[in-house]
Amino acid sequence: MEYIVTGGAGYIGGHMVDSLVNGNKVTVLDDLSSGSYMNKASKFIKVDLSDRNAVENLDLEKGSCIIHLAANPSVIDSMRDVGRHFRQDVTATLNTLELARRIDASKFIFASSSVVYGDAKKIPTPENYRLKPISNYGLFKFFGEELVERHSHDYGIKSVSMRLANVIGGRSNHGIIPDFIAKLRNNPQELNILGDGRQRKSYIYISDVIAAMNILSKKKVSGHLRINIGNTDSVSVNEIADYVTGGMGLHPKYSYNNSNAGRGWKGDVKVMLLDIRKMQKLGWNPTLSSALSVKTAVKDLLGKNQK
Repeated sequence: MEYIVTGGAGYIGGHMVDSLVNGNKVTVLDDLSSGSYMNKASKFIKVDLSDRNAVENLDLEKGSCIIHLAANPSVIDSMRDVGRHFRQDVTATLNTLELARRIDASKFIFASSSVVYGDAKKIPTPENYRLKPISNYGLFKFFGEELVERHSHDYGIKSVSMRLANVIGGRSNHGIIPDFIAKLRNNPQELNILGDGRQRKSYIYISDVIAAMNILSKKKVSGHLRINIGNTDSVSVNEIADYVTGGMGLHPKYSYNNSNAGRGWKGDVKVMLLDIRKMQKLGWNPTLSSALSVKTAVKDLLGKNQK
C-alpha cells in the first residue's frame, strides 16, 4: 500500500509513520515547523503545504492513501495569529485535497478535532451534534471538514474526518503535560494553572489513536465519514496536575490564572467527552482510560517508561 502522511515529522504523524513503514511505502510531507521526527524507512519531502505552487509541483504516487495530519496544533496561537493559523490549517488542507484529486488518491483521512463541537450541552457528544466552535482553531477544523466533504461529493474522493480528543504520550512537545513539566522544572515550589483547574476533558493515549487510524485507513467508505476518536471517561486539569507533580515527586502550591471565566484561555472548551460508539462498532476500543493515559504520558515524558 502507498501512503502519504502530511505532518509525518510531527507528534501524531511520526507515530503514524512508524506504524505504517513495515510492509508499506510511506512518503512524508512536512515543513518541520512543529516537529522534526524522522523515520528513515520513509521518504521525506520538505514542503510548505500552504504554498499552492509547491504542492502542485510534487510528483507523488497515483492512488496513494493520504493521511492529512499537518496543522498548527495550538488553540491559543489560533486566537493570536489568525492569518498564519488559517494558512497552516485551511489553506494547507485545501491544497492537500487538490493534491488528492490530482493523484486520484484512494482515500483522504483528515485529522479534525473535538473542538468543532464547542461548548456542547450533550455529553458524551455524538457525531450528529451541532457544530459551534468557540475558537479559530475549532472554526478552521470545521472549515477543513467541509472542504473534505465537498471534495468527496464533487470529485468522488473517499474520505474520513477524525474528530480527535486530546492526544497524549511520548515525544509530545505540546499540551498540558509538557507545559506542567516545564513549569515545575523552572519552579518546583509553585505550579501556575490556566483557568480554575476544574476544566474536564477526555484524553487518549497515542497508541490507541494510531490503532484507530489504521482501522480507518483500511475501512471501505463511500463518500465522507465523520467519526469521533476519544475515551469513555475524562479527567480534570487539577487531577492532571496531581499526576504530574506526583510523577515528579513534588508538592508545589497550585495557583490559578483565572482571567477567562474558568477557561484556560480564550477559546478553551471547559468540558469535553465524545460519544465513541461509532468507532467502537468498527472493532476499536481505547486500551487506556483518560486517567491511565495521563499517568502513562507523564512517565513517557519524564523518561520513566522503557521503550
